[in-house]
Amino acid sequence: MADVGDDVYGDDPTVNKLEKLASKILGKDSALFVPSGTFGNQLALFTWCRRGTEVLLGEESHIIQNEAGAASIIAGVQTRPVPSPNGVISEKSLLDRLRKQNLHAPSTSLICLENAYGSRAVSLKAMDEVKKTADQWNIPVHLDGARIFNAAIALGCDVKDIAARADSVMICLSKGLCAPIGSILAGSRKFIQEARNKRKIMGGGMRQAGILCAAGIIALEGQSKKIFDDHIRAKKIAVELAKIPGISIKPKEVEINMIFFSWPPATNKKIADNIVKIFNKHKIIINPPDNNGLFRFVTHYWIGDKEVNDILDASREAFK
Repeated sequence: MADVGDDVYGDDPTVNKLEKLASKILGKDSALFVPSGTFGNQLALFTWCRRGTEVLLGEESHIIQNEAGAASIIAGVQTRPVPSPNGVISEKSLLDRLRKQNLHAPSTSLICLENAYGSRAVSLKAMDEVKKTADQWNIPVHLDGARIFNAAIALGCDVKDIAARADSVMICLSKGLCAPIGSILAGSRKFIQEARNKRKIMGGGMRQAGILCAAGIIALEGQSKKIFDDHIRAKKIAVELAKIPGISIKPKEVEINMIFFSWPPATNKKIADNIVKIFNKHKIIINPPDNNGLFRFVTHYWIGDKEVNDILDASREAFK
């Protein structure tokens, strides 16, 4: 059950409760409920950036790799990738790419970070380096914090400590926090007020959204405290996968609940399809490897010790 109203007019009490809770947890002035992580990231770009400007971000970041080129369509900006090994963007890499508008080049209007990044948590020191440079250029920083709670646990800090390194932050209520739908965009009151208007333009103004936000409140108040167990199970899977001959994985690099690994024979489509069939036989859904030959496992609330053992049994059968 959830008390509901009309969120477009700001009178859905459950939405308002979630947004207030999220802003407090993240240490931001204000927050806004949005349908998805991609929506939240793209709304941030749409709010921060003038059309025809340029956004700097990690070359393997979700915004540039997995959001269907939305930045060019919605915000009308150019994305420029920056080398980002394990999510770390160096001061030199930034300075080599930061630009002010001239006859031939767009100006840099935003820098985007991501934490966690793949299976790794990005250190606060690395984030500080980016923020310092951004402040010197008077450029805002947006954080794709889809898995910020996972990153905080891996770093042994509060989520506020990570969010403080950015002017705006998006967090997913789904994924590691296990809500069925929804994300949060947080920042200053002025930023969120403008983002609320642009959310309407993007079609994200929902009516009785409290039905969805009730689950988001449970995610923030309860599930955020259970993520540590997901990390333990992910690390166990990584260690056991490393024992299977031919699998390429570095268990020590698994810092959150995501496990990336490769198995060279799976670059053959027929073999990859057979792997998917074997996992399906065990009632486990797995995607074929991506273009880089990587598989991915992700632990979450519904993956307990039994499920971990089932995954490992299926892996031993599939990768042989």
